[in-house]
Amino acid sequence: MAMMPRMELRQGQSLVMTPQLLQAIKLLQLSHLELQNFVEGELERNPLLERDDAPELPIHANGGDGPLAVDAETFARSESLNSQQGMEDRLGTGLDNVFQGEQPSVARLETRGAESLPIVGGAYGGAGGSFEDGPEGFESGLTIEMSLQDHLSAQLDLAVTDPADRIIGRHLIDAVDDSGYLGEPLGGIAERLGIAIARVEGVLRVVQGFDPSGVAARDVCECLSIQLRDRNRFDPAMQTLVANLHLVAKRDFAALKRICGVDDEDIADMVAEIRRLDPKPGRGFGGSTAETVVPDVFIRAAPDGSWLVDLNPDTLPRVLVNQTYHARVSKAARSDGDKAFIAECLQTANWLTRSLEQRARTILKVASEIVRQQDGFFAYGVEHLRPLNLKTVADAIGMHESTVSRVTSNKYLTCSRGVFEMKYFFSAAIAATGYGEAHSAEAVRFRIKQMIDDEAPAEVLSDDAIVARLKAGGIDIARRTVAKYRESLRIPSSMERRREKVAMAMGSR
Repeated sequence: MAMMPRMELRQGQSLVMTPQLLQAIKLLQLSHLELQNFVEGELERNPLLERDDAPELPIHANGGDGPLAVDAETFARSESLNSQQGMEDRLGTGLDNVFQGEQPSVARLETRGAESLPIVGGAYGGAGGSFEDGPEGFESGLTIEMSLQDHLSAQLDLAVTDPADRIIGRHLIDAVDDSGYLGEPLGGIAERLGIAIARVEGVLRVVQGFDPSGVAARDVCECLSIQLRDRNRFDPAMQTLVANLHLVAKRDFAALKRICGVDDEDIADMVAEIRRLDPKPGRGFGGSTAETVVPDVFIRAAPDGSWLVDLNPDTLPRVLVNQTYHARVSKAARSDGDKAFIAECLQTANWLTRSLEQRARTILKVASEIVRQQDGFFAYGVEHLRPLNLKTVADAIGMHESTVSRVTSNKYLTCSRGVFEMKYFFSAAIAATGYGEAHSAEAVRFRIKQMIDDEAPAEVLSDDAIVARLKAGGIDIARRTVAKYRESLRIPSSMERRREKVAMAMGSR
């Protein structure tokens, strides 16, 4: 058969991942802090975007399939801000591919006051003050927190007078981490400064005498030893105990008594003394700021016994497209480059506002389905947590599993039982004995912890005994699974628990 070139026309379909589609996917998995940082960057880059400073209104699920509760005036405003027919024609199909099965019917906007607002997110940054609010409006938010390094440096200036030793001390203090431990080998500091390591060790002993006790230690044993010396409790027996902390962790009190040469009462007192020490002496000072978890969704009980699912407006950045400014700069643009830049800014701004709105709807839809699936948990507690996977939620709301996975990443919801990550409600299924309903792995883990907490000192439950009790309660589980759950809860074995309870009973006599 002769081979020759020829032209053929074929028709096919494919999904092209445009930058806008990639951005929409990225926005789904961002936490609210990451989302705010992203939007802040877009506000700086795009002159057509601006913050919406209108009053914050909560977005919540209405449990039905009606349209968004937005009045005609608001709808016209939304259309004027976010519509560009050419962009919609080119990009609308791509967005549907990202948010498969989306229907504009899962949320409504609760209005408080005379004006309703389109869903384009919540307020950016929360309520703030200005220089015109009076002296307290600005200065009341300022706090000064002394760091561990500042605290140690102040003591160094008083304790050390030699300039060279002060330089060594500064380097040692800079190497102390937030927990209070020395994070760099002395050899490295000595080599960097070009001095003998013995002199660095001498200055280190001075720094280790500073407050808080145990600071600048190189390991846990040295940290506890410093604190015990300050308390005049570092006798030979205690020194041996500190050198064998691994036996303390294993609760092997019989071996500790033999090594330290003490009786039951003394070993109980020594272990109690160790537990009163602070293994992280630097944590009481200002280090890296701990970020408070801000929930993305509020779950509240309704008077009729159902659950109200509200989006937290503080976690939803609100941005608008300034069409007035766009019309003005479009008329002033002369070159093709200026016109292309303005068109790109408008397209990006419209896509961002639409992506933020779609992100809010998707989070609300997924959270509502989680509440529907896990209503027993919200009503009665963790024992009633049901087995749940991503596919179940995805099928129920008409989305892909990957979309649900992205939505539940770094997202939190709060209810009367506390703040939980959305992924907490997805757990494996543990089979039931007979033909009963399967149990959630998290609920089984909770039962195991409850059994161990309630066990008597004379009747410490082994893993086999826990398996027997669970099977009697209708849960078919293997011994290795019980051991795995117990270890994940950081609960020691039955032998270690028995030793600890005996030691505590003897120490209380």
